[in-house]
Parts: sequence; C-alpha cells; structure tokens
Amino acid sequence: MDREQEEQVEDVAQVEQEDSDTEDVVFEPTSMDLDTAMQESRTAVHLFFNNKFDEAWELLRPWVGSSMYHTVGNAVFHFLEAVLTFEPESIQKASAALKQSIQLCNFYRKRQTLSESFGKMVKKQNYDHYTPEAIHAELCYAESLLLKSMLTFIEDESLVNFIKGGIKIRSCFNSYKECANILHQRHWTDETHKVHFESGVRMGIGAFNLMISLLPSRIIKLLEFIGFSGSKELGLKELHLGYDLKQGLRHVLSVMTLLSYHLITVYVLSHSDGDLQLCDEILKSQLKLYPEGAWFLYFKGRLELMRGNISDSCAWYIKSWNSQSVWPQFHHLCFWELMWAHSLALEWEQANVYATLLMKESKWSRTTYAYQKCSILLMSEDALSTEVQESIDTLMKNLPRWKKRVAGKSLPMEKFCIKKSERYWAQDRKLVLPVFELLYVWNMFKVLGKKWSLVEAVFIIVDKTLNLMNSGKLKISSAYEADNRGLLLLLKGGCLHQMNSPLQAEECLNSVLTLEKKIKEDHYLVPYALVQLGIIHFQQGAHQKAIQILEDAKKNYTGYSLESRLHFQIHSALLELNSKDKKGSHDVIESTHM
Repeated sequence: MDREQEEQVEDVAQVEQEDSDTEDVVFEPTSMDLDTAMQESRTAVHLFFNNKFDEAWELLRPWVGSSMYHTVGNAVFHFLEAVLTFEPESIQKASAALKQSIQLCNFYRKRQTLSESFGKMVKKQNYDHYTPEAIHAELCYAESLLLKSMLTFIEDESLVNFIKGGIKIRSCFNSYKECANILHQRHWTDETHKVHFESGVRMGIGAFNLMISLLPSRIIKLLEFIGFSGSKELGLKELHLGYDLKQGLRHVLSVMTLLSYHLITVYVLSHSDGDLQLCDEILKSQLKLYPEGAWFLYFKGRLELMRGNISDSCAWYIKSWNSQSVWPQFHHLCFWELMWAHSLALEWEQANVYATLLMKESKWSRTTYAYQKCSILLMSEDALSTEVQESIDTLMKNLPRWKKRVAGKSLPMEKFCIKKSERYWAQDRKLVLPVFELLYVWNMFKVLGKKWSLVEAVFIIVDKTLNLMNSGKLKISSAYEADNRGLLLLLKGGCLHQMNSPLQAEECLNSVLTLEKKIKEDHYLVPYALVQLGIIHFQQGAHQKAIQILEDAKKNYTGYSLESRLHFQIHSALLELNSKDKKGSHDVIESTHM
C-alpha cells in the first residue's frame, strides 16, 4: 500500500466521526414541540408531492437546524433533487443538508454511559425511559445515514468512497436495529407517535434490505459487508407494511420506494418483471391524493410502458412534464422516457425530438445524449439528407470530448458510446441497428415482449438486416464482420426469446458464442449472450444448467463494455435461482421478529 492509499484509509477511519461529531456545532433545544414538527413535516410532504416545491421548502426552512423533522425533511428534498439531477452542485447541497441532519439528530439521541452500555449487553434495555424526542432522533438519525450512504455511492466511484459508504451503512444498520427494538419493546402511550415511528422503521428497514440485496457479491465484499446481507423478501415485506400505515408520516416514502423498485430497478437490473398489479393499485390511490403530482404521473407513464402500452405511457409522461415548471430536471426524466418509448414503437421522428431536447437542456451526459441522437437518425431506412449526415458527423466528432470524468474515470455508458463513435468512422460512417443495440443493453427488450406487434416489428428489421449480411448486400466494413454478425444474432435471439421461441433463440445465442475468437472489439456480446441463454434455461425449468451458465459468465469474462450492469443482472438471476436453497448465516435487520 502506497502513502496515498494509507492516507485514504486514514481518512475513511475518520468519516463516521466527521458526520456524527457535534462538538463543533452548537445546538439549542428547539421551541417547536415534536407533535407540531411532525404535523408540519406531513404538510410539507403533501405540498411537495403536489408540485408545490417552493411552499414545502418555505414551511421547513425557518426551523432547519433546530427542529429534527424540519431538518430531515429539508435533507430528503435535497436528496431527491440530487438523485434526479446527478449534478455536482445538487449533490454537494444534499450532502451538506444530510450532514447537518445527522449532527442535529445526534444532539437529541439518547446518550449511553459506559455502565449503561455494559448493562445493555447483559439485560434488555428499558426503552420506556427514552423521551419521545430521543426515540424519534434515533429514527431520523438512521434515515439520514441511509440517505447519506446512498448519496456517497453516486458522488464518485473511488475506492475510498465505496468504503465510506460501507461505514455509513454499518452505522445505519445498527441504528435501525435499535429502532426495531424500540418499536417492539416500548410500551407506547401515544398511538400517533407509534404510527409515525413505525412507518419510518418499516420504510427504512425495507429500503435497507432491498438496497443491499441488489448489490452483487463482489461489491458487497469491496464494501466489507462481511457478516450480514440484505433480504429482498424481507425488504419488500417491510415496505408493504409501511405502505399499509396510511396515516404514517413516511407512508409516501414507502410508496416511492415500492414504485421505484417495481417499475425501474427490476427492469434495469434484472430479467424479472415487477409487481405491476401492486403498482396499479398504489398509483390509483396516490393519484387521488396528488392528481397533478409530477412523480406519480411519471410512475403511471412508467407502468403503462412496462405493460407495452406505448401511446398511453407517452400521454402520462407528457402530463407529468407539463404538471410543473420548478424542476426542469424532471422534464428531462420524462424526455428520456419519451425518447425510448417512441424508439420501441420505431417512431424515429418523435424519438429524435426528445433526444434533441435532452442534448440541449440536460447536463447529465452530453456524450450519451449525442450518441443516442445519432443512433436514432441512423435508423432511417431512407437515404440520409446531406444536412442530417453532416449533423451526425459533427456530433460523432465532438461526443468524445464531452465525456465526463468521475474520480478520474469515464462513465461506463459514455465509454461505450465513444467506442461506437469510433466504429462509425471505421465503418465508413455506418453502424448496424444502433438503437436496437442500446435498447438491448438498457434491458428494454422485456417491454417489446409485452406486445406482439412491438417485438414482431423489431424482429422483422433484425432478420432482414441479417439476411442482407448473409447475402453480401449489406455494404459495411468486413473488418468488423464478426462483431456486426454477433450483434444481429444477439438481437435476433433476444427477439425470439420475447416471442416465446426458446429453441430458435438458443440457436442464435449459441451462434454468438462461436464467434468469440473472431470478434474484434465488441467483446461484451459473448457474456451478454451467455446471460440471455441462462435466463432462457431458467425459464424452461433447467435451473442447474442456468446456474452453471450464469456462473460461467460471471467468472470467465472481464474487461468488457458495461460489465457492472451485466453483473447486477447475473446477481439477480442467481439470487432467484438459489432462493429455494437453505438460508445463509448472514445477519439481516428485521423489525417484525427481534
């Protein structure tokens, strides 16, 4: 270990102290009582999800730094903005707000003397002696740590930040265990306090378990999560219980977590489907409460997209986009979804409208947006006009210099796009079905499978292009013949899988594997084809064969494009395949049986 690494480790050892230390911050007991604070926070939540963002912040702002719930609420809103925008300034503001929240919660938390700490080890703690402020401080502290750890993972990709996140999650884990003990062992005299507290415990433990369960084992090891893990089943169970507590202050956070998991996370990180029936039920109730709420209008659009209802999804996304103008970043989220929805329907002109808007307005990744726009323009079956060709050339030349560097590294998707721009020039300004390739790596072929008309239209184009290649009529560089053939076979196999033709799909995917030694650059094609094969065998009931193939893809391939994304999908599939095996000895946090 060199000196720089030693210094990083020393920095990490201090990170928890830095976040929790209150000696340098002077807090005065707030004049606002706990009940009023919770009621005002509840009002702020309703304002926020009704698009009245400024009013929600104005309600919280006077008490930020003195009232726990106002301070945590302020930090949650900043966190949502940071996650939505991924902009450094927003992330820094969220980080500062969460640190302030952690420090204030520490001020109100129950302080353990040495004798009390020792006594706690040998006999059950009497939580009836805790003040209401101390109890809620423990919960708010756990929530702030959970959000801070999640924010740490998106701040940058350096090793020290992964370890920092791991340390925060360890503290969060212990704090939520304490909250679960309080919930079940305290004799509650105020039912309102209990409902608000329980809704937070259920939401936090649910989100915690769900988040950890999604991480591939190699990341968990990197974060040093030795000795405990997350349970997806427990996480979903707790979130359902939090959702059922309609009067709880954190009810809407359980709602948001469930919708995000079933409508986004599952579809990006796995080959499974989310619980769309549950999401439909949740959205019906939430849209009654927040009929113009941008978040829930967006999720309704996402639900219809996952059902394959393209025109309905577009209508809901547009309604979400038009529902507010305070957060333009939310518009960009809708533009992103609209671009892909129209691409799935092969509506290239409309898809280009939103690709162009993203390029002009969003700061997330101009490199990615530029490549997506080029890919859409290149999908036209007609000869490109001189103007369009010049536009594509200009974007392809410039997109490499727009790449961002995070902790000295490029974003994986940007690296993928830059490689493809280089291929564009190497193949005499041509690419093979670039949007279908993007749809595949973004794991959107599952949406095609929801409607026969969608997948059939894509299959026809892929099959036609492959036939042109076989006949020698596809005028494209022969230097990348194996790469282009492998891509077309992967896409065809993906379509056939969604068309319920597993044997034909297997034939295509096995053909990709035979090209492994001939592929010049697109080495990702082989492990991605293997994982697709594993999923097909899984769905056909050949579980042991599926496990063998997935383990092969995980262990024998490395250094290819978008590797981490595929590892999440492998982890999810293996988790599902092994779910019937005996449970491991890991310690998971649970609120129902302590």
